Order: sequence, then structure tokens, then C-alpha cells
Amino acid sequence: MSDPACKADRRRVPKGVTAPETHSPKPSMPSVNSAPANAGWILTATMLASSLAFIDGSVTNVALPSIGKDLHGDAASMQWVINAYLLPLSALLLIGGAAGDRFGRRRVLILGTALFAVASVLCAIASDLTLLLAARVVQGIGAAMLMPNSLGILGTAFSGESRGRAVGTWASAGAIASAIGPPLGGWLVGAAGWRAIFLINVPVALAAIVVAWNFVKESAEGKQPLDVPGAVLATMALGALTWSLTLWSSQHQGSPEAWAGLIAGIVLLGVFVWVEHRRRAEAMMPLAMFASRPFIGLTLLTFLLYGALGGLLVLLPYLLIVGGGYTPLQAGLALLPFSLVIGGASRLMGRTTEQIGPRWPLTIGPIVTGLGFLLLVRVDPTASYWTSVMPGMVVIAVGMAGAVAPLTTSVLSSVDREHTGTASGFNSAIARTGGLIATALAGAVMAQTGTALTSAFKSAAVIAAVLAIASGCVAFVTLRAELGQAAD
Repeated sequence: MSDPACKADRRRVPKGVTAPETHSPKPSMPSVNSAPANAGWILTATMLASSLAFIDGSVTNVALPSIGKDLHGDAASMQWVINAYLLPLSALLLIGGAAGDRFGRRRVLILGTALFAVASVLCAIASDLTLLLAARVVQGIGAAMLMPNSLGILGTAFSGESRGRAVGTWASAGAIASAIGPPLGGWLVGAAGWRAIFLINVPVALAAIVVAWNFVKESAEGKQPLDVPGAVLATMALGALTWSLTLWSSQHQGSPEAWAGLIAGIVLLGVFVWVEHRRRAEAMMPLAMFASRPFIGLTLLTFLLYGALGGLLVLLPYLLIVGGGYTPLQAGLALLPFSLVIGGASRLMGRTTEQIGPRWPLTIGPIVTGLGFLLLVRVDPTASYWTSVMPGMVVIAVGMAGAVAPLTTSVLSSVDREHTGTASGFNSAIARTGGLIATALAGAVMAQTGTALTSAFKSAAVIAAVLAIASGCVAFVTLRAELGQAAD
């Protein structure tokens, strides 16, 4: 007779995504569409923790002029205030997820959140730029620990449509947190100074720790030891790649150091794959995951879509401030429609994906996003925001709302439960890498002035549209065969 638990597990996988064959579910696993008794508290803990990274990723931008004036930093050093956070975050996401799989996701989430809070205090009291940059690095390490494990906790605590709703709610909270970051930062800088943008992290972090400690059940610790060789190689590879892209972005051009870092990162990545192949069952990133056609498709989709989106989030505010005379607060408010639409629709799309599968949401959503980028070709920073910028922003937001939650849910469902943290960390690292490349390329646009700046932005919008539409086509092709199998 067939095992009922196995049947239940097959039903939990969304249509269009096939879990690896090595997955052997235990009979004690939650049943289809199950949610824990304290589901609301689990969601609260993960949303509070992850909101730290989401807010910090957007709030610091508007404070850079004040930080530079107070700490006597030039334009190049101010860019490193951002990059000092992004570099360790991108480099350590994979090991942060793997550590949660091995030592317990709640434990690593709490440690990462506590580290982020301590680093935030250090940022707020930094007396010079060197101390601020060091504290920002520690913030990035904490974020790399808490981000993949907040999703990993949801992936194991919920299943079926309940998982889709939970991930959708998590994505909504992240979008809203990102939305309030720029205007909140602009207000705080004007009212209390730039140090206040770091101090607001402390009460949020404490609340996340208290809720997680009391209401989140610890995941079972992994049976195998942490893959130290794989962890070191992954960190070195991602670190070299991120550093080279960050250097390229800050210098707005290639340099011998940047090219050396890029080559070293690619070589180390190849060595990592070879080592993981040799270690097989003991690998932190089981290469069997890449035997799944959907997992490969989701990875490529993430890289293309978030690369396109990363360029928009950097260039549009810059165009509005430099070309249109917007204040930092006004530029932050200009992005509100984007995040608010995603925040309002992500929960619904997460639930819908569990019902119809990810293929169509992940095909249509990115294509609609691409059409929104094409609308931004008509942007005139000196014209009315409502007729020039708003239409494209709304269309992009609608398209991304159809893709964010389905993509996250599908990544969690494409691997077995023991590796949800690793898969989440890997996917987040891919998204960050796409965004970093876009930021590096955006330097060529930001170097322009006057009408040339607007023309360069329009060219970038066309490129972003092509990338977004291509990501939708990837979803249609790579999820097609598995959709038929699941439907059968």
C-alpha cells in the first residue's frame, strides 16, 4: 500500500514545481493546508525580523547627504555606506540559510536579529566614517542570518494553501516596510538627524526576538554537520563576486581590482560546485536540487527579474531628484505606489499560486512588469508625476505583485523541508546579485547630466523591460513539463 504521508506531501507541492526525488517525508509532517495553532505569532515574528532588512535596505539612501556632511565623507565613501551592508548580506545569505537548516532556524533567526540590533546601535553612535562602515558590515551579517531563516520557518511551519497565504502575507509586509523606508527616513533625518534611522531598528528587533522566543517552535537540527568546506567556498565566491560588482558600482567603471575579483569569484564558484559534487549527501547545497528543471528556471527568473527591478529602484529616484528637482522625501513618496500595490496583492497571489500552480502567475506577472518598464520610456522628470511617472509605476507594481509571492512560495516548494533555509538563502543571493549588477550598470546612467540623463534612463528602461519579459518566458518554458505531470 502507498504511504498516505507521501501522498499528502505530493499534494503540497504547487502545480508546476516538482520536489527532488531524494525527499523522504516523515509521517509526522503537517497535513495538506495545515497551519500551526500559533500561526499569527509565527508570522509576526518572521515579519518583524525580516522588516529590519527591508527597511534598512531603503531608508539609508535618503540620509546619505546628512551622513556625508556630519562625518566628512565624499560621494565615493557615501556609496560605501550602502555597499558595506550589501556586500556581507549577499556573500553570507547561503551560509546563513544552511546554518539554520543545521542548527535550528529559530536559533539562527534570533541570533541574527540580536546582532542586527547591536550593529544598529553602533551605527547610531559612530563617531567617524570608519566606525560606521564597520557597523554596517555587522548589520549585513545579521541580515544574512535572519532573512533566509524567516522564510525557512514559514516553509516548515505551514503547508499547502496555508503556506501560500503565509508567504504572501510575509511578502506584503516586506513590500510595505520597503515602501515606508524612504519617506520615514526623510522625515527622521529632518526631525531628529540621521542617527535616528538606525535607532528605530532596536525596538523592532527586540519585539521580533521576544515573539520568536515565546511562540516559534524550533526546527529539528540537521543530522549532518555543517559543510565547512562548502560554506567557506560559497562565502568566498559570493564575497568576491559581490565585492567586484560593488567596486565597479562605486567607481562607475571597470578596474584591474574589479576584474580580478570577478574572475576569482567565478573560479571559486566552480570549485564550490566541484566540492559539493564530491561531498554529495554531506553538501550544504545538494546539487540534486539543480536536477529539478523548475528550480533552475526559478533561479534564472529571479536573476533577470530582480536585475531589472534593481536598476529601477536606483535610477528613478536619482532621475527625479537630479533631473526634476524632487526632495529626498518627495522621491521616496514617488515609489509608494509600487510597494503598496505589491503589499496589497501578495497575500491573494500566494494563495492563488497554491491553487493553480506558479506557471501562469510567474509568466504573466513579469511580462506585465516589462510593459510597465516600457511605459517609463515616456518619463519626463519635469512633467507632472501623475501623468509621467505614476502610470508606469502602477503597471510595474501590478506585474510584480503577481510574481513576488508565487516566486517565493515556489522556491520553498521546489526542495525538501530539510533544505528550505538553504534554498531561500540561495534564491535571495541570486536576487541580490542581479540587483548589484543593475546597480553597477546604473553608474553609466547616473554619470550623465541634463537631457542626456533622461535619455540614458529611457534606454535603461527598455533594457529592464527586455529582462523582465525574458524572465516571464523562462517561467513559461521551464515550468511547462512539470505542470503537465502535476496535473496528471
